[in-house]
Amino acid sequence: MTAAPPFPMHVSVDDARAHLAALLPARPTETVPLAQAYGRTLARDVPALVSHPSATESALDGIAAREADTLGATPDAPARLRVIGESRAGAAFTGTVRSGECVRIYTGAPLPAGTDAICPVEQLSDDGPDGVLLRRPASPADVRHEGGDFRAGEVVLHAGQHLTAPRLALAAALGHAALSVQRRLRVALLSTGDEVVPPGQPLTAGQVYDSNSVGLHAMLLEAGCEVLPLGHAPDSPQALQAAIDAAGGADVLLTSGGVSMGKYDFMRDLLVEQGRVSFWKVRMRPGGPAILGGWNGLPVFGLPGNPVSSLVVFHVIVRPALTGQPPQTLRLRAATPFRALPDKTAFWRGVIEGGQVRDYGQQGSGILRSLSDAGALVIVPEGQAVQSGDDVDVILM
Repeated sequence: MTAAPPFPMHVSVDDARAHLAALLPARPTETVPLAQAYGRTLARDVPALVSHPSATESALDGIAAREADTLGATPDAPARLRVIGESRAGAAFTGTVRSGECVRIYTGAPLPAGTDAICPVEQLSDDGPDGVLLRRPASPADVRHEGGDFRAGEVVLHAGQHLTAPRLALAAALGHAALSVQRRLRVALLSTGDEVVPPGQPLTAGQVYDSNSVGLHAMLLEAGCEVLPLGHAPDSPQALQAAIDAAGGADVLLTSGGVSMGKYDFMRDLLVEQGRVSFWKVRMRPGGPAILGGWNGLPVFGLPGNPVSSLVVFHVIVRPALTGQPPQTLRLRAATPFRALPDKTAFWRGVIEGGQVRDYGQQGSGILRSLSDAGALVIVPEGQAVQSGDDVDVILM
């Protein structure tokens, strides 16, 4: 390729994300039970079908009383009230409490009519068969008011939110047994390279185990995608084309390897010569040789074969495009310097300690254990070196 290629080269990280997001299909919605909704994305706002609490209730075990009847109660001069019944969750007291009276009450039980305060059981002593002594005043602060958490009709969860465990619990409390969610993106996953061998098989000189497909599969699941494994293809145009053609039903194909400038980088050649290319190469390190294109209408994102580069590009570019969520970042103080590159954004591996981040040390693309040990990517913009003591943006891995 001696002439200028008919597609952008050396795009920025932000542009790479935008290019990929623009090729992804609009996702239809589907309704799924709560038990199947974890990790999904809400397609519609979710209103409360009920109020919570559904009635004014006690936050403690103790007695429900009139606050005015208990003012001035101390351990040396306790207030005495007559117990006329009890209220518990599922069996509320139905009468009215008058001055000088109280009702034994348990956490979550409705507050009886006529009462406005709670005295905890730890501050009570029995006084005969129907009496109780209060060593401190009953407090309105221990009353949970009806609708204090949310009220019927209030929109509590919103379209676009990722359904975590707390949000699913909240959806159940709102009264919903099922939710409208976006269909999962179907991502076909293919690893390439003659040197790549499935884990567990013997290695010969120059071969490596296929860590890319394992790591990328897990990261796709974390991103809420449905994974369609295509296995492994050798460095052969025919084999690669057959593998790509087998990705029917996928929304996007994710490959690793074969996208750089070598003689045997056939994935790049297939997209350039027979498919479509949106861009080739990103101004970042590690992971610069990534390519985005299409094959018979199927978006194809080609990740570098180097495992560190592959996983970093996924985390920085692919995952945000798939989920619609930018990478999670922190602003931390640099405990060590981080060097800049003149024409690339660097994502150096860093270790967070004591609210600061330090250089992991080994930044080579062949140091796969660094992604496990470091746990963070320090963003160093093009040409802007970070000195010790500077504030820096950090992506959590």
